[in-house]
Amino acid sequence: MTGLTDAPLLLDVTRLIWRRWAGRHPTGIDRVCLAYLEHYAPQARAVVQHERYRHVLDRDASRRLFDLLTHPVGGFRRSLATGALRLGRKYDKNVRGKPYLNAGHTGLDQPGLSDWIRETGVKPVYFVHDLIPITHPEYCRDGERNKHVRRMQTVLRTGAAIVANSQATIDELNAFAEREGLEPPKAVAAWLGTTPMPAPAPIPAADKPTFVTVGTIEARKNHLFLLQLWTRLAQRLGDECPRLLVIGQRGWESEQAADLLDRAEALKGVVVEAGGCSDAKLAAYLNNAAALLFPSLAEGYGLPLVEALGARVPVIASDLPVFREIGQGVPELLDPLDGPGWERAIVDYARADSQRRRAQIARLDSFVTPTWADHLAKVDSLLATL
Repeated sequence: MTGLTDAPLLLDVTRLIWRRWAGRHPTGIDRVCLAYLEHYAPQARAVVQHERYRHVLDRDASRRLFDLLTHPVGGFRRSLATGALRLGRKYDKNVRGKPYLNAGHTGLDQPGLSDWIRETGVKPVYFVHDLIPITHPEYCRDGERNKHVRRMQTVLRTGAAIVANSQATIDELNAFAEREGLEPPKAVAAWLGTTPMPAPAPIPAADKPTFVTVGTIEARKNHLFLLQLWTRLAQRLGDECPRLLVIGQRGWESEQAADLLDRAEALKGVVVEAGGCSDAKLAAYLNNAAALLFPSLAEGYGLPLVEALGARVPVIASDLPVFREIGQGVPELLDPLDGPGWERAIVDYARADSQRRRAQIARLDSFVTPTWADHLAKVDSLLATL
């Protein structure tokens, strides 16, 4: 029995299971969960949550589940449902004092998780991705703010330690803790690693300066602002108007932006929507872009910004605390509601002799691309203190 239960860590993989089960494409949170799985699987047992239970799998079942999540196959549901993973077997008596890693906010709003933590004596280490439902509830679904308040209360009340994607996120969590009268546990800011861009796919040469925006089309990402700005540019510049390439799926509350994309005559030919885009094509579009545009109203991190700067592509983005932090002084940051300021910057960057764009390209030499190795080294050091 000892060989089945002697792993030093407990790794919650619940989110990855239900995302695979539903056939969802990985999001930013999923990328973090997968990076933790790849790094910690050799020394971990799997934790699987449900509303009614929390199971800790033995080493053998954990290994098979980790393999299934790391190398998904067409029969994922069948493999999980056969019972081969022995989800009904648990060894909670042997987990007291072990670090429990929860990188996906999984179950934090459920009272059963706090009860399980108290009963088992595990030491939770939570990854906090953002506090957007609390700080900007207007960009989230109804009820999400209250749910996220419960999540962050659980983090503060039960956490042995916290990992966050930025110091900006830690600052927001500390402000929330002060309002709640709670003492935050020790925390470390660890920027998210990036996957190197693949070789660019062959695409036709652009016939005019092109800007790219990447991300799900939703109110928080401020696509409507960009589309309204491009409408003015098209009316003012005519054939000289630069092109905007919109890469991302249509998401929640995107109706107004979708209406412009579908029906605005002024945008035809100057705004192109690419809902699905391979990594190789994205690399090609960024490689040929005058700049990445990132006018978000709120962000927990900002992987497109980091990936673009890592690929030596200029970025014009919102002046947000997290962008000031992870941008390392390189991108051009503007108020996300300053239409004239964004319009001036875009027109300038579209010129072949743009001094503002050349200045940012020179600053790119100082940019250090965050890596998963650096991130996980910080988490390893934090775990060693528990």
